[in-house]
This record gives sequence, structure tokens and C-alpha cells, in this order.
Amino acid sequence: MKDLRVTEQEIMEFERYLRNEERERATIEKYLRDVRFFCTWLGRRPLTREAVIEWKELLQEKGYASVTVNAKLSALNGFLGFLGLEEFRVKFLRIQRQMFRRKSRELTRTDYETLLAAARRQGKERLALLMETICATGIRVSELTFITAEAAREGRAEVELKGKVRIILLPGKLCRKLLRFIGEREITSGEIFRTKSGKGLSRRQIWREMKELCKTAGVESTRVFPHNLRHLFAMSFYKICKDIVKLADVLGHSSIETTRIYLISSGVEHVRQLEQLRLVI
Repeated sequence: MKDLRVTEQEIMEFERYLRNEERERATIEKYLRDVRFFCTWLGRRPLTREAVIEWKELLQEKGYASVTVNAKLSALNGFLGFLGLEEFRVKFLRIQRQMFRRKSRELTRTDYETLLAAARRQGKERLALLMETICATGIRVSELTFITAEAAREGRAEVELKGKVRIILLPGKLCRKLLRFIGEREITSGEIFRTKSGKGLSRRQIWREMKELCKTAGVESTRVFPHNLRHLFAMSFYKICKDIVKLADVLGHSSIETTRIYLISSGVEHVRQLEQLRLVI
């Protein structure tokens, strides 16, 4: 069998394939990053199933979390499938269903309010309002592009991703804040959260601004990233409505199992619930 080598041209064709499949930009970037990570490790060696297995084992040895290993394998398996090398794909690590989230990774409402206060003290109104928008609606950071001046006026945003369209309702108080913000900056149409040059904010820039805010806010950076704002929304919404099907629709999930992951409580909350059972006499 002829030695197989991965070429940059094949990676670029994989990128075009993912775009045609209408995958989210962040997903495409992650897949390409993981594939190139594997290729850098592989070096000049030929591509074999044994090499893929070795890489999988190496990731485990280096201490990568099981979910991280599986995420990288998902990207590589997708690439191998694209190349027609189904027989090279490897199995994911088996992970027991998680019962609760680590406290060090959970953004609490207190953390959230502390971050907002710190942002406003520093005059970072755009960042504060951006965080409020994600947390008050449950949208993905990639969906911020649909929060426009028109949406603020109408009180609703039409989000279109992966061929699906869903309506996001904006709370009245949020609309008033957004309208005041765009009025001060003379934004009459289009995206609200943009750079000085008028371009939409990138995921990387939002991530960086939030991480920098942690230093002055005194909140652990391991808890602060855009997706955790979405988790906080999910937990808060469910406590009020107790309807996981409705929550799945609001979040744009096609599977309720995905929504269930958002509702995993912290270890501290789990212990509190156990204490309430009062079964230790």
C-alpha cells in the first residue's frame, strides 16, 4: 500500500467542504486547528490508523481531559471521512454521564454581576452590554451578528444558522439599553457590536476582552468565557419555567440531551441537595 501523506491542499479542500455544509465559523476554525495539530505531530511519517491510535493515546498521556480528546478526535475523524479513509477513524473515549459541573468552571450570578460592574467602572460599556445581551437571551456568541439596530427596535432578532431560522425575543429593558447605546454611537442599521472600523467583533476579541476583565473584577478566569453566559441563562430560565423542551427551542438545540448538559448543577449545589434529603440520622 502506498504511503499516505496529508497535504495542505487537502486541508484547504476540507475547509471548503465544511463551509459548503454551512458549519459555524468557530467549528470550522476548531476542526482545522485540530487537524493541523495532528499533522504537525505526525510530521513526515505516513498517515496510518496506527498513527491515529498513537496520537489518541498520547493526548491521554499528556493529561488532556476526555472531552477534549474526543473533540480533537471528532475533528480528525471528520477529516479522515472526508478523505475517504473511514477505516482510519478511531473510537471516542467512553465518558460516564456527568452528574455535576466543577465549581471552578461555573459562572455564578454573583460573578456575572461583578463582571458587569467592573466593566462599567472602566468605561467598557460595549463589553458590559454585550455580556448582558448574551446572558439575557441565551444566544451563542456567533449569533451576536444578528443583534442589529433593526432587531433592537423590533424587540426580536431573526437568527439563521445551519439552514435553520429561529426568532430570539429581546427583553424590553435590554432593548432600551441597546437603543440608547446605538443612539450615542449613531448606529442606524446593521450589527450593534462592532469595532471602530465598523466590522463585527470576532469571537477571539470578545474572549480576550472578557479574560482581561477578570483581572480587575477579581473573578477566576477559568469561569469566564462567552459560552458560560449562555449556561447561566439556561439555568436561570429553567428555574422559572421548568420546561426543558421550551428551553431547547429557545437555545436552538435539536436534541434535548444537549440541553440537559446545560442544566448540570455544580458539585456544591449537588451536595446541598443531598443535605436536604436528611438521610444521615
